[in-house]
Amino acid sequence: MRLPSKRLRFTALAAGLFGALVALSGCGGADSSIAMSGTPAVDFGEDLSGNAPSRIVSISPSATEMLFAIGADKQVVAVDAYSYFPEGTPVTDLNGWEPNVEAIINYDPDLVIMSYDPGDVVAGLEAVGVTAAVLPAAVTVADTYSQILELGSLTGRSNQATQVLADLRAEMDALAAEAAASGVNGLSYYHELDDTLFSVTSSTFVGEIYAMAGLINVADAADPDGTAYGYPQLSAEFLVDAGPDLIFLADVECCAQTAEVVASRPGWESIPAIVEGQIVELPADVPSRWGPRIVDFLRIVVDSITAN
Repeated sequence: MRLPSKRLRFTALAAGLFGALVALSGCGGADSSIAMSGTPAVDFGEDLSGNAPSRIVSISPSATEMLFAIGADKQVVAVDAYSYFPEGTPVTDLNGWEPNVEAIINYDPDLVIMSYDPGDVVAGLEAVGVTAAVLPAAVTVADTYSQILELGSLTGRSNQATQVLADLRAEMDALAAEAAASGVNGLSYYHELDDTLFSVTSSTFVGEIYAMAGLINVADAADPDGTAYGYPQLSAEFLVDAGPDLIFLADVECCAQTAEVVASRPGWESIPAIVEGQIVELPADVPSRWGPRIVDFLRIVVDSITAN
């Protein structure tokens, strides 16, 4: 399932940015424990004899991917409409951006995972005896790592989560080392969120992935004091002057912005990325989700560098 209209696309984008801003307004990271309903999370270890949750509802696509990665898939009974990865998730019409308590409890959950609470969902679930945990949009890669462990603790999959995290970190480190060993230094980039030229700075989760590959973000100069919370809207003139060596398009599916379309934008013909044909069309979901597929995102970035 995909976003069917421009209005919904921008609703989703705004909600995503809002989630990041909420996380940024906290104490330096996306701390899931502060949003835990009831008592603090109990680490069930590997005890799957009935103490760990057996009817999990996830209305966060990133959390869904983490749950499946740590082997908790058989404990998941329902996911939201956008949790369609990996294959075989129990997709429903639940809405992660506008959660409905009544719709959620229809699945008789004993644990609900979400990335956003508009203000009354956790309380509503708690009122009927359902535990809920909010794992907000990652601000840093470290937030992804901590959320994997958090989900392991919540689901009785601590050992599996620890192993998944170890493997993930090893792959991320290996890719960063591959980029460093390529001998390609000082390349700049522009990451396009949508066709109105919103971008990300290095202070964001997405920007950190690029930084791991040694790339320089041209958008940093557009938000030096963080007033745009790491999501500045750029102009064509700014980008022509900045002259990024690489352009990464996260708006291929949402906004039909292909490499060909971008290369034909008036006045952009002198941008080095266009001159050299270094425009990368990103998969729709990979750069926007902070789950285990961050390694796939980093691989795309590193492959773009080593191809130079």
